[in-house]
Amino acid sequence: MTPSPKPGTRALGVAESYRGTDSESSRRSTLCGALVRANRVVDGVVYGSCTVGGTDATNAVCTLFSTLGREDVRYVMLSGVAPAWFNVLDLRRIAEATDRPTLSVSYEESEGLASALREQFSGDELDERLAAYRSLPPRRPVEVNGETVFVRAVGIDAAAAADVVRAFTPEGGRPEPVRVARTAARAARSWREREWDGRDDGHNDGPASPGDHHE
Repeated sequence: MTPSPKPGTRALGVAESYRGTDSESSRRSTLCGALVRANRVVDGVVYGSCTVGGTDATNAVCTLFSTLGREDVRYVMLSGVAPAWFNVLDLRRIAEATDRPTLSVSYEESEGLASALREQFSGDELDERLAAYRSLPPRRPVEVNGETVFVRAVGIDAAAAADVVRAFTPEGGRPEPVRVARTAARAARSWREREWDGRDDGHNDGPASPGDHHE
C-alpha cells in the first residue's frame, strides 16, 4: 500500500488562464506550474503557454516540469484535462515524460467531452482530440472536506490518488498546488495583457476552459 504524502511532500500543480474576448490572448493560454508542499509551502513557480484550440498542451506541461528542474517533485497534478479550449492532455505521456504519478482534478459532474468535441471540430482535428480523450484513465469521484472532486490518475492506484488529493487539499475543494498555479497564471496573464495594450482588467478570466471545470 502506498503511504499517504507527508507534510513536506511536493506536487507540481499546473493550471492555465486565458481571456477569450481578447484577440491576442485568445491565441495563447498562460500556463503556470506551482511546486507546493502538502503543508502549503510554495517552493517554486514556472511559466509557459499553449495554443488555444491547439494540441500542444501535453508538450507544454512536460516542458514546465523539465524547466523547473526539481527532482523532489513527487506528483504532477493538473487542473482538468482539456485546457485552452479543448487542448486535450495526454496523462499517460505526461507521466512517462516526468516519471511521476500524474493526476487531473476537476470539480463538476460531466457527461464527457466527446459530444462537445464533435460540435467544435471535424476531420483529422476531431480524430486527434477524440483519440487523446479516449486514452484518458477513468474519472473517479473523491470526497474531500465535504465536497466532491473528480480525479483521473496514471502511475498510482485509485485509493492512493484519493489520498494524495486529500493530503494536498487542507481546506475547500481545490488542491493547493492547482489553486496556487491558477492564481499565479491569472496574475501573469493579466500582467502580460497590460504589457500588450495598457489595459488592466484585474483578474477576470473570460469563458472557462471546458476541461478545467468539467473533465
